[in-house]
Amino acid sequence: MRISVTVKPNARKDEIVEREDGALSVSVKAPSREGKANVRLLKVIADRFGVAPSCIRIVSGTSSRKKIIEIS
Repeated sequence: MRISVTVKPNARKDEIVEREDGALSVSVKAPSREGKANVRLLKVIADRFGVAPSCIRIVSGTSSRKKIIEIS
């Protein structure tokens, strides 16, 4: 399953909001430096869908706020 995600780093809390178009808006506490926000994003998404973080990968947008992730 592939999902479009918009990431908001340096947030006050980790939070997932589902938009009307089915995409997710994810706020993470981690900064966008050195891939820390991407690592935290994978953990937050994994918790939401009840899978291991290793089952989730970023298909495109690793250095962008708009990403496509794949859950296997």
